[in-house]
Parts: sequence; structure tokens; C-alpha cells
Amino acid sequence: MSFLRQVFVTLFLVLAGVTSASAHALEPGYLQMTQLTPETWQVFWRKPDVTGAPMKITARLPETCSPAEGDAPKFDGSAWVSSWLAECPSGIAGATISIPGLEAQRTDVLLRMQSLDLPLTTIRLTPNEIAYTVPETLTGGEVFASYLGLGFEHILEGWDHLLFVFALLVLIRDFRRLVGAITAFTIAHSITLALASMGLIQVPGPPVESIIALSIVFLAIEILKHEQGQYRLSERYPWVVSFSFGLLHGLGFAGALSDIGLPYGEIPTALLAFNVGVELGQLTFVVAVLAFYAVVRAALPAVGRQFRTAHTPGNIFMGYAIGGVATFWLVERVSGF
Repeated sequence: MSFLRQVFVTLFLVLAGVTSASAHALEPGYLQMTQLTPETWQVFWRKPDVTGAPMKITARLPETCSPAEGDAPKFDGSAWVSSWLAECPSGIAGATISIPGLEAQRTDVLLRMQSLDLPLTTIRLTPNEIAYTVPETLTGGEVFASYLGLGFEHILEGWDHLLFVFALLVLIRDFRRLVGAITAFTIAHSITLALASMGLIQVPGPPVESIIALSIVFLAIEILKHEQGQYRLSERYPWVVSFSFGLLHGLGFAGALSDIGLPYGEIPTALLAFNVGVELGQLTFVVAVLAFYAVVRAALPAVGRQFRTAHTPGNIFMGYAIGGVATFWLVERVSGF
């Protein structure tokens, strides 16, 4: 029993840790460049805070621009920001924008460029790829690849969305119903993501984020009330529950996508790519969880049964851990209205 207790405590710490997981390590940097005239760019640079100091990364414009770097950033309460006007007499097409220092970090930088004659461009720079060469024109393939990566990254960093999917995996024990629930969740959030991104529906972000947390609390309660051999309403018709809450989760995805922006003239491509990226990330998570559980069940059958049998210590712990984290999010988000 002591072994199980250690397993439960470890899992609880992992779940609880997502509420205060190092935003410094995961929070992306943000570089926005807006072309004002053929030769002038407005630059806004935001880099994460790391224990009270700016992360050691720098936004560097092409050498043809002056200045290529901004002044020392100032702390705005959550990150370090700076802005400046850059004169680029010979333009920046074919030139390189880089983030020196990013190769030593564990985060990404989102580069957003709005020029006078090209669609809005959003590029994700990573520790493995710290520079971006500005093309003469932006192809549909480049837009798709960029937004595919953004969607994949967003879902894997969206702890609340992943916890909702994880709760479905714990609650629904019938594989057919599980497939139906995840499919319904996918369809629902794809619908609202598309509608909200195109401006057809508008819902304030804070209430949406709060209800997303509440949806996880609901699933945690259902886990705790499960009786062996009996299906609750949410287990008999999980696709109804998943579809309903999926509509709200889609609005959450749309909020993130609105911060990124959609490129003019390539909106359908970018929207499709982002959604496909979200689905690939979600599928990756589901496969990883199921594979991990299969390994545990094969190596430690007694431990595996703890998490799939009603009212066992493992199942009870799982319900309370999921509900505790979600309740924390709910209180935090409501208090932030």
C-alpha cells in the first residue's frame, strides 16, 4: 500500500504542478513587426520573465534595418517589453530576422509580421530554428506548415484541454463510447473554433475559460460517482457531454488563435492547419496516455486495476486530483474577472 501511496502522491504533485508550472520555462516570446511605410517598421518585442529578470534572448532585425535591436526592455508586470521604429531603406525581403539566445532556452518565440503588400505572417521560432528568412511571397504551403505547428503546440500547452481529455479517458471504460466521446469533442470544438475565428460569434474570454474549468470539475464528479457495472448518464451518452463542452473548448482555442491572427487571403488554409494541428496534438496525447496505462497494466496489474475500478484508492484519488486542479483553475479564473 505504501507503494501505491507514493504513486498517488507523485501523480498529485504532477497534476497540481500544472497550476503553477513554470510559466518562465514554457511562456513564449512575442515579436510583432508592423510595416508603416515602405521603409519603416513598428516593432514590439516581449520576452518572458525568469525569476525577476528578462529571459536572455534578443530580437534582432536584419542588418539593413536601423536600429536592428531595441532599447533595454521594461517590466510590465508579467513580461519584459520594448518597442521601437526601425528604418529599413532596402526592405527586408530575403533578409533574416533572428532571436539570439533562443537556442539555449526551452521556449519558443512567435513572430508576427504585417507588411503593406503581403498577408499577415505568423512564424514560430524554436531553439532548433532561431532565425527566419523573409520570403518575397508567402506560399499556401508555408502558411499551412506554420499554423499546423502552432495548433499542435497550443493543445500540448493547453493543460485545461488536456485534463478534460484525460478525465474522459478515466471516466469512460467502454472503448466504443470513448471513441464516440473524443470524436464528438473534436467535431464540436472544430465548429466553434471556425465560427469564432471568422468573427461569426463573439464570447468574452474569461467566462469561457471559467466554464472550461467547470467542465473538468463535472467530469471529476462523474468519476467519483461511478458504480461498477452501472453507467451514469454521462457514460451512456458521453458524446452528448463531450459535444456540449467541446463547443466551449473551441471558443478557448479561438481565443488563442485570435491572439496569433489569421493571414489575409489564406484564412481557410490557416484555420484548417491550426485545427489539424490541434487534433494531431490531442491524438498524440491520447495515444501516449493509453500506451502508458497499457504498460502499467502489463507490468503492475494490481496498480492498473486501481485506476479502472470504482471506489478503489486509485480511482478515488484520480477523481479528487482532477477535480482539485480544475477547482483551483475555476476559482482563479472567476476571481480574475
